[in-house]
Amino acid sequence: MSTIWTPNSWRDFPIKQQPLYANKKALKKVEAELASYPPLIFAQEARDLKEKLCDVVNGKAFLLQGGDCAESFANFNANNIKSLFQVMMQMAVVMTFSGEKPVVKVGRIAGQFAKPRSSDFETIDNIEYPSYRGDVVNDIKADLDLRIPNPKKLLKAYNQSAATLNLLRAFARGGMADLNKVHNWNLDYMKNHPLGAKYEEMATKISDSLKFMQSCGITAKNTSQLNHTVLYTSHEALLLNYEEALTRKDSLTNDWYDCSAHMLWIGDRTRDLNEAHIEYFRGIKNPIGCKVGPSMKEDELIQLIDTLNPDNEAGRLTLIVRMGAQKIADHFPNLLKKVEKEGKKVVWSCDPMHGNVEKAPNGYKTRDFSNILSEVKQFFQIHKAQGSVAGGIHLEMTGQDVTECTGSKSCGITADDLTSRYHTQCDPRLNADQSLELAFMIADTLKNAK
Repeated sequence: MSTIWTPNSWRDFPIKQQPLYANKKALKKVEAELASYPPLIFAQEARDLKEKLCDVVNGKAFLLQGGDCAESFANFNANNIKSLFQVMMQMAVVMTFSGEKPVVKVGRIAGQFAKPRSSDFETIDNIEYPSYRGDVVNDIKADLDLRIPNPKKLLKAYNQSAATLNLLRAFARGGMADLNKVHNWNLDYMKNHPLGAKYEEMATKISDSLKFMQSCGITAKNTSQLNHTVLYTSHEALLLNYEEALTRKDSLTNDWYDCSAHMLWIGDRTRDLNEAHIEYFRGIKNPIGCKVGPSMKEDELIQLIDTLNPDNEAGRLTLIVRMGAQKIADHFPNLLKKVEKEGKKVVWSCDPMHGNVEKAPNGYKTRDFSNILSEVKQFFQIHKAQGSVAGGIHLEMTGQDVTECTGSKSCGITADDLTSRYHTQCDPRLNADQSLELAFMIADTLKNAK
């Protein structure tokens, strides 16, 4: 790997999981147009996130990262963005209240459009189509013409991301994050559920605490932390031509930042040390992540860490462990032990979603909540046994009342229920009920670990 890095040096390396655009001239035109657009985030915001992730490394904060499997152009609306914001606020306040440590909130939103696929083609009703790679590439509809990668979709992804970011910032700074409104975060369809009642009980305790603080002169008017928050954005940086177009040099530090999101990550399928994604990521100064699956080897992981975080800077690199409930106990402990022994400063985050996909008898892809819960519990237990910091959770989730993942005590979705409200663009997501149930479990774990 060359020591010389530029925003386009990745183009000299092999690359996986890229769409094949037929019209190269049209693609270049779109890339140039994107490069002329304003950045979606500012470099200082990314540096602020890195500082907060440094606290996660040291066990002083917890990372909550969650959102859609793949964002949809068709389902883009204010209510969907608001419901995700609300459920993430619910989860964060549950974990903060019980765990007594701040929660760093990072959404899989405002850029999570592209999806890696296991094959370039898929068969639907005995007809072979180019695989759907996310709305930023082609159309989910089974139509041969619409499945052709369209570079203009990159522009729509940018515009939708900008609008999403604008609304999220309004929610975070415009009063929706006010702790005095903590009861309002309970989504309507959850209010009559047992977990909704459990959340309301905790919200009442918070309200009582706020009343005491107000009597002492501490109010939302004079203490911004009580009515403001920050929800950072992240996505898998799969399409490097899009990321390159939004890579800008910071005027204060002269460092390069990917200004498409505050945090970017590399998937388990594109983390080859000698390929384009690693080359691109090593040069940007954003906090970054990398998925760590069961095929990862100990020495390979150390090489990857040294390449992506050569200065061993806390907060720079998050390792997102996605093993599966049946494999994490066999594969993760030795990787963890090796990294800890080498003194590497990383955030360890658990992705209990991607290793637990299964197919229901009716053909629907799903995830069983008991497997998700099991992987999270094992993740915490392995860290406890080694005396290391279990730093975060990474979830595919939504604030919508969907039926995509089976199980959980709170809603008890069965395989037969999947056909009811199965709306995902790609992989099954936790609904708000299941996400909140998981948050309470994590909160109890954080409380016990104090």
